[in-house]
Amino acid sequence: MAAAAVTGQRPETAAAEEASRPQWAPPDHCQAQAAAGLGDGEDAPVRPLCKPRGICSRAYFLVLMVFVHLYLGNVLALLLFVHYSNGDESSDPGPQHRAQGPGPEPTLGPLTRLEGIKVGHERKVQLVTDRDHFIRTLSLKPLLFEIPGFLTDEECRLIIHLAQMKGLQRSQILPTEEYEEAMSTMQVSQLDLFRLLDQNRDGHLQLREVLAQTRLGNGWWMTPESIQEMYAAIKADPDGDVLSLQEFSNMDLRDFHKYMRSHKAESSELVRNSHHTWLYQGEGAHHIMRAIRQRVLRLTRLSPEIVELSEPLQVVRYGEGGHYHAHVDSGPVYPETICSHTKLVANESVPFETSCRYMTVLFYLNNVTGGGETVFPVADNRTYDEMSLIQDDVDLRDTRRHCDKGNLRVKPQQGTAVFWYNYLPDGQGWVGDVDDYSLHGGCLVTRGTKWIANNWINVDPSRARQALFQQEMARLAREGGTDSQPEWALDRAYRDARVEL
Repeated sequence: MAAAAVTGQRPETAAAEEASRPQWAPPDHCQAQAAAGLGDGEDAPVRPLCKPRGICSRAYFLVLMVFVHLYLGNVLALLLFVHYSNGDESSDPGPQHRAQGPGPEPTLGPLTRLEGIKVGHERKVQLVTDRDHFIRTLSLKPLLFEIPGFLTDEECRLIIHLAQMKGLQRSQILPTEEYEEAMSTMQVSQLDLFRLLDQNRDGHLQLREVLAQTRLGNGWWMTPESIQEMYAAIKADPDGDVLSLQEFSNMDLRDFHKYMRSHKAESSELVRNSHHTWLYQGEGAHHIMRAIRQRVLRLTRLSPEIVELSEPLQVVRYGEGGHYHAHVDSGPVYPETICSHTKLVANESVPFETSCRYMTVLFYLNNVTGGGETVFPVADNRTYDEMSLIQDDVDLRDTRRHCDKGNLRVKPQQGTAVFWYNYLPDGQGWVGDVDDYSLHGGCLVTRGTKWIANNWINVDPSRARQALFQQEMARLAREGGTDSQPEWALDRAYRDARVEL
């Protein structure tokens, strides 16, 4: 796949006040749809959000969630759980499909979605007074856009300054030994585990098959070399390449757990190598933080309730050698999972929660001396197949080694924003399948430091639950106001902070 470096023109710096409303100038065939609520007020059933064998397939998602927190053994056991539980889905629809109970439910209108038209298409939009911005379509799969000059240089420096004042923490913490307790509660046979991992049903486990299911390991980024090293350490595979059923059956999983616990991972071996913090953007925040949120509101054309109730601004610093291997920002919601932001009103007991991020808005806060591009490995591919991400010695998800082989790379330029949709539409104005093509990562920073910020727009795939969440948060705001959020007291204390230019 040919790589394409994408760059935008550097914006002119000029002081500008926020406009009260956006002035859009899209082509005639790119008009926004009129908002309309659900006619019957009932929530449509939540569809499975990923295609079989896709990057967010149900079995893979459960693997992914546990790998982030536990070791491999727990994950494999969970795969087995999915394998057995699939047979009961027809008789038990799960908490996602169960009735919410008697009584009227609030409804929401359709979600706004900007049209891409074609790659390279540009449109003018006024997000602040006395200044025009231009939105350029970078890809259609995923639906991805770039806006040079979304932030001024002064705003970029202020965000970095506020993040440094608050303090940043390492973005990834390796899991503890809690996996042992989880493993003790599950009884699985190695034959069943082997069958679940053996995707091509040839009776052997190739490295590609193992990598596809252990992409995050216990916080490590698993590579062919690390898997072969593990095989050798636990004496699982004499040739260090392919595991037969007999070799897998002879393997003692306890030796694997001991190896994983004893291995001290270097920063370069982790899924991500960065530091981050969160900055408050709600009422009482620094006026620039409020202004940026309002600008995002105008850009996305979503309802104020959805944008204001989404995650705060995440600020991330990648030092030299920093990276983030390819991933998707949002997870699908199955009966075994629930959205993190709406769990308050879910009134359901489920084993996992996930981030439900309808959109990602990413800001580049500085110019990077070397590397640090944002790569979309399969952008605008004709087809998508997860197993094709790993071919021969090339893993397109590996942003330390193979960023240059991704289909699309966006070069960091101070003040530029890129944004994309993490879900496909469902045809009814709401959230559909996770878009596999939204797979993206942060390329290795080869020189200097990279600063970015993320605004994620949270939407629950359950339309009714999102509406209940917004209703409940409005009630809490009326009763408690900003004083009900003591965790953001430090951010509010910085509301008048300034940066000397």
